[in-house]
Amino acid sequence: MIHIILGTKAQLIKMAPVMVELNAQDVPYRFISTGQHRDTMTEILKNFGLRGPDYTLYHGKDITSILSMAVWASRILLTTLFKKRQIFGEQSKGIVLVHGDTFSTLLGALMGKFARLPVGHVESGLRSHNWFHPFPEELTRALVFRLSDYYFCPDENAVANLSAYRGTKINTGANTLLDALRLAEAHIDNSEVSIPQEAYAVVSLHRFENIRNERALKRVIELVEQVARYDIKLLFILHKPTEQKLRKFDLYHRLDDNPNIELRQRYDYFKFIKLIKHSEFVVSDGGSNQEECAYLGKPTLLLRKATERTEGIGSNCVISKYDIEKIDAFCDTYKQLQGPALSSPQQPSNTIVFHLRKLQQ
Repeated sequence: MIHIILGTKAQLIKMAPVMVELNAQDVPYRFISTGQHRDTMTEILKNFGLRGPDYTLYHGKDITSILSMAVWASRILLTTLFKKRQIFGEQSKGIVLVHGDTFSTLLGALMGKFARLPVGHVESGLRSHNWFHPFPEELTRALVFRLSDYYFCPDENAVANLSAYRGTKINTGANTLLDALRLAEAHIDNSEVSIPQEAYAVVSLHRFENIRNERALKRVIELVEQVARYDIKLLFILHKPTEQKLRKFDLYHRLDDNPNIELRQRYDYFKFIKLIKHSEFVVSDGGSNQEECAYLGKPTLLLRKATERTEGIGSNCVISKYDIEKIDAFCDTYKQLQGPALSSPQQPSNTIVFHLRKLQQ
């Protein structure tokens, strides 16, 4: 049995194509939700035609603070010890599959070890080689590497980053996000979303390093305001933790009062991709957005000091390093970064399922 442990919306989007492929090949799996994020998860499941979780470890509000995360994680690990059969089934056999670099990833890997099951890590081997950028994601990945037995890596660079670890490395040829994007594009015409008549860019910011305190959040808001000085409308997508911090530090009104910025609530995945496809460029701090825009050939300004991903670097994506001169240069020349959409024969989700089936034989 394959036990897929997920907790965030980003994880679900990237693992959805694997779950779709498992269904297509009649391979049974259990979907275990850590409950880290619950808002819009149902919409994402509906996007990809997937069933809900077979077991949910937490039914409360979204986990957005360090304190609530510590309590949540402790309770889940205790639950794993005392309810192993309920979580993993009567046989308690198979492989635990986790994804990415979130606390749910680490929690899932620990759950696998507590249950004495092998752990497979999807999107494995990514490193920025800077412990503080991104933080805590870089640290989380290093811990998950130590807990994993099988590493599903998106490219050879990721494989090379795992040379010190003994587990089995499998190059999937690309990130599963490529498959998610293909599925989204196949349904994009049916996704109803308000597209501005004038030229616009999409802004999506949510990383801990950018919203952790008032100083960090003010810095990125000032940079967004700098982009807004150019003759283009900005659609600022409100991630829940970002909106909470904007209101807490009395910064929400600065964006809301800016005539060149329009605040919008989060969309389901298919609608968000449609919004990106029609935009001029994207301003983001997310690794997933970096990859999506690389696959789409969409100019991207990354509000980060470093990234663990190679997609788009040197072509459509500029790492700002929070440097206003780099940001101005991007705004002046972004049209030159527009490139063709990636045409790749790789099917990473199919590759993962192929190896999972071999492991169970």
